[in-house]
This record gives sequence, structure tokens and C-alpha cells, in this order.
Amino acid sequence: MTGVIGTVRHLRGLLAGTAAGAAGTTALNTVGYLDMVIRGRGASEAPEVTVERLSAALHVPIAGDGNLRENRVEALGPLTGTAAGVGMGALLGLALSCGWQPSNAVLTATATVGALIGTNGPMTVLGVTDPRTWSRSDWVADIVPHVTYALVTVAVLRGLEPRRAVHTDQIRGGVRRCGAVSRRALFA
Repeated sequence: MTGVIGTVRHLRGLLAGTAAGAAGTTALNTVGYLDMVIRGRGASEAPEVTVERLSAALHVPIAGDGNLRENRVEALGPLTGTAAGVGMGALLGLALSCGWQPSNAVLTATATVGALIGTNGPMTVLGVTDPRTWSRSDWVADIVPHVTYALVTVAVLRGLEPRRAVHTDQIRGGVRRCGAVSRRALFA
């Protein structure tokens, strides 16, 4: 029976992490787009270049010719970021379900670093970018969305933890008792 319970716990952690990573990725994208609006900057071409180089390195062609292929590359770029964000959340949820019990600060730092490595790592390895050459404003523009990702991901993960649900049930029970007492007092 323990095996089934453990499997369910890990699946729940994986799914909670996936949801948390999706929420964090949405927050990251929102901050990135707001930065584009505020500074009037264009979208980065780095994700598309990464897709092109990854395709070449793995000898996996992207189907289509001309605009068809360009459109696929343009879509695959942001999808790789989404996969990294959702994947990082899933890994964190799974780690928590396996018994890892970090503080919120450690979990947030882990999510931030994991997201930075998950997105910038492939671009650096493939020679698309070199963080050693980034300016201070480049670093800020990259770190702020990733910290936002981590904060949202951790908040959702913590909110979906089973022990939080037990606490929620206790609050719900207290509200019901309070409601019952109020009804009796009003209609007595």
C-alpha cells in the first residue's frame, strides 16, 4: 500500500509543480513583455537562434520551406522557454513530494537559478549568448523576470501542498461552525 501512496504523492507533487511552473512562466512572460513596453525594446531573437542551432547540432531538421519553416522556428523559440519554466516547476514539485523541505528562501533561490540555467544554459552552450559580456542592465533585464518566475512558482507550490489543504479544511470547518452559530443566533 505504501508504494501506491508514494506514487500518488509523487504524481500529485509533479502535477502541482507543473501548475506552479506554468503560473511562474506566465508571470515571467508578463514581466518581460512589460519591460518591452516600458523600454520600447523589440523581442529577443535569441530563442529562435537557439532553436536553429539546436536543430543543427542534433541533426533534427525543422520541417517546411520559407515562411512555413520560419514561422515554426518563431513558435518553437518561446515554446522552449515555456518548457523550461514548466519543467523546472515540475521538478521542484517532485522534489518536495520526495521529502525535500527547504525554506521558502532556498526554494525561491533554487527556482531562480534553475530557471536561469534552463533558459540561458542552452543559449550559452550553443554560442548564442555569453553572459560574461552582458551589461548591468542586461543582467537586470534577465534576472528580474526569473526572480518573478520563482516567487510565483514557489507561492503556487506552497499553496498546493497537501498540509496547506489540511489547514484550509480547518479554516473551512471554523467558518462553517461560525455560520451555524450565526444562523442560530439570527433565527432563534
